[in-house]
Amino acid sequence: MNAIDLLKADHEKVKNILSQLSESTDRALKKRVDLLDKLEMEITIHTQLEEQILYPAFKEAGGKEQDEMYYEAKEEHRTVDSLVLPDLKSTDPSTPEFAGRVKVVKELLEHHIEEEETEMFPQAKKLLGKAKLNELGEQMEVMKASLKKSLSKGNLAA
Repeated sequence: MNAIDLLKADHEKVKNILSQLSESTDRALKKRVDLLDKLEMEITIHTQLEEQILYPAFKEAGGKEQDEMYYEAKEEHRTVDSLVLPDLKSTDPSTPEFAGRVKVVKELLEHHIEEEETEMFPQAKKLLGKAKLNELGEQMEVMKASLKKSLSKGNLAA
């Protein structure tokens, strides 16, 4: 699978989890906790695939505009990974505050996904070409399987 298709499939998975999470009620505690765990795993893996495989290739193949996109995307990842997700995880899922934070996470991630899919990915296709994207996709599949295995053993960093 090529890198862009793989990342877009991840995006769909994340959007689906976010929709379920935002539609859940404060009485569905177990469901909220399970969805949050699932979301964290998907985001953790996805971020590493992008930051270790696609982003460096994109940055290297591009110029100043791609450099700016690269750093903006990394900053959006950092915001979600270091600030927003830990906040959400430390919030009681039975509270209105949790619902509010889910909404913010959803908006941030949807914005990030839209920018990647409408700006970065089309440029990456042009800059990198089909063969390179297929090669990157193969690397991602290997890395994803390895990360899933290690993270599902309960080694998820907070």
